[in-house]
Amino acid sequence: MTLIKSISGIRGTIGGKVGDNLTPVDAVKFASAYGTFLKQNSDKQKLTVVVGRDARISGPMIHNLVVNTLIGLGINVIDLGLSTTPTVEVAVPLEKADGGIILTASHNPKEWNALKLLNAKGEFLSGADGAKILEIADAEAFDFSDVDSLGEITTNDAYMDIHIDEVLNLPLVDVDAVKAAKFKVVVDGVNSSGGIIIPRLLELMGVEVVKLYCEPTGHFPHNPEPLKEHLTDISELVVKEKADLGVVVDPDVDRLAFVCEDGEMFGEEYTLVACADYVLSKTLGNTVSNMSSSRALRDVTVKRGGSYEASAVGEVNVVELMKKNNAVIGGEGNGGIIYPELHYGRDSLVGVALFLTHLANLKMSVSALRASYPEYYMSKNKIELTPQIDVDAILEQMTSKYKNEDISTVDGVKIDFEKEWVHLRKSNTEPIIRIYTEAPTQKEADVLAVRIVDEIKQISGI
Repeated sequence: MTLIKSISGIRGTIGGKVGDNLTPVDAVKFASAYGTFLKQNSDKQKLTVVVGRDARISGPMIHNLVVNTLIGLGINVIDLGLSTTPTVEVAVPLEKADGGIILTASHNPKEWNALKLLNAKGEFLSGADGAKILEIADAEAFDFSDVDSLGEITTNDAYMDIHIDEVLNLPLVDVDAVKAAKFKVVVDGVNSSGGIIIPRLLELMGVEVVKLYCEPTGHFPHNPEPLKEHLTDISELVVKEKADLGVVVDPDVDRLAFVCEDGEMFGEEYTLVACADYVLSKTLGNTVSNMSSSRALRDVTVKRGGSYEASAVGEVNVVELMKKNNAVIGGEGNGGIIYPELHYGRDSLVGVALFLTHLANLKMSVSALRASYPEYYMSKNKIELTPQIDVDAILEQMTSKYKNEDISTVDGVKIDFEKEWVHLRKSNTEPIIRIYTEAPTQKEADVLAVRIVDEIKQISGI
């Protein structure tokens, strides 16, 4: 089964049997549940939902199904068409809409699609709200509108430009400084909507753009997750073009990675570190990332006079802690930048604009900027257990074993040593413990991971 239902939405592969995959029936069912949930929690006569999609091959089909389901529920739709996740998030409050749906499976391959659900603030739904929608979907408790009460569709294809304008108008984005720097940038848009919006943003900032995979066909030329092993083409092209840097986004443009002028990766973990460093240099404040993100953000934040907090993994959790701590910037180590000055959602456009401003002000190369930050390396592993093994008991024993260290049990077990850390999390769907470690060298990170794996095997008896 590849249909994954969670509190943040529903995702699956296209085709197959109802209930096993993301079929047209499943798309209608979950759009119906979302619309029903909105109606149950509002006393307004007429609700409005913003809908946008990435460039996936299945996008137009799923889009039509979802839009017309909402119309059938008597909900008005503002149809953005081809768009990005952060663009829809920006559009919802600007349109004073009651919610939003983004049709994207983010970094998953082309056979996947998903419904990502937003509230009236343009933010992802809370866990409690997501659970209610799943209940409505399971019960199929839908009540559709009669012919005189159907919703209406308003098409608005201006929002990518509106989103760009909102970014360029941010006080910390210095377009003049970037124009003066005369940057040359290669953009890998993985043949989705990032191939439209990122070059457009860069050109308005006076950047010379070299496009790579920027046709929004939905035929991804490589695995769309922006990791080093998938990005050999842009790394080579940056060097060949003598570009100042490369910019890589995922299909829905909420994850951002940079390539240095020498073709080396800047490091997804360091996208947030660099943007936060710039923001903190101009605005004294706090930062937040999740527990599996690099310690480098903490180091940079403390150096700039702020405080750092780590949330449970998941964008909703990061945003919640950012609001609580009045964080001026935050996000996730997978290249997700959340800058509250614009909105509480991961946004590659904001990341690009802040990063280029930072680079223009410093007048240094991207590789030199990377070298200026604390050096950390990660090791990401998992250990598969039999279904009979009590994963919670294992985590409790590991907590007890390291009780004299700095420990957090907010999300699994995070053990902070003086120069390194390990984060243990159990999967919600299978008998697996994920083991993330970070240390000043790759060897140290790998050695720590091996040690922890051995200790878990001893405790579990496998």
